[in-house]
This record gives sequence, structure tokens and C-alpha cells, in this order.
Amino acid sequence: MARSIDEHLAALRTTYRRLDPAQAAGAARQGALLVDIRYAALRDRDGTIPGAAIVERNELEWRLDPSGTHRLADVESYDLPVVVICNEGYASTLAAVSLHALGLTGATDLAGGFQAWRAAGLPVTPPDGIPTRPTPPIG
Repeated sequence: MARSIDEHLAALRTTYRRLDPAQAAGAARQGALLVDIRYAALRDRDGTIPGAAIVERNELEWRLDPSGTHRLADVESYDLPVVVICNEGYASTLAAVSLHALGLTGATDLAGGFQAWRAAGLPVTPPDGIPTRPTPPIG
């Protein structure tokens, strides 16, 4: 059965609970690992989320496999809560489902990705490295 990528993503998203930016920030405060899978050009353009691990998408499964020799130091358990973040929340869905297939039952993704995080006014470290919060509008 052929289906579009949008149909495929919609079907995958019924298999787990995605987080909005406030929920993702709360999960991070409670110990979830935020994982930014955006490629370097986007991080260089838009900045990063303070405290998020940077893992290129093509290395994600190796870095988050608790039994792997190439895992991140923080990844010690299959039940580690993980929030995958891409630019707009599309590639992160595919990544979260891939992590589920590896047994990482606590994996999810950020709906709307980095752009939603930034639009929500959550902390961002710009490319110059100085963490900021967006200035609220006057009036």
C-alpha cells in the first residue's frame, strides 16, 4: 500500500505521545535527554537549545544504544526519557520511532521542532554562544 510521507508520519505519531515545547522543557528539567539532530548549518544559523546533546541524525542509533560501544555517556538505560529535536518536527518523528525499535521506550519528539521551541520563547543559545531568551513584545 503506497502512502505519502505525511500519511506515514501521521500513522507513526499514533504510536507514541509527542511533546509540545513546554512539555519538552519540563521533561528536560525532570532528567530527560534532549537530543538535537539538526545538521550543522541549521545550528550555525539558528543556535541550539542549552543542555541538548548534539547528535547528527546519521549517528543517532549508535549514540543512543545503551549497549553500544559508541553511546553517549549519559545513555545508560533503555528506559531513559529522550526527546528528539529536529528543525520543524518531521525528521524527529522518524528518529523517535527508530529509537523505539531499538527498545528505547521513553523516546519521543518535539512537535514543531527547534522552531516551535524558539517561538515558545524557551532558552536558545545563538550561534555566538551567548544564551538568550527572546524579548517579549512591548504593549
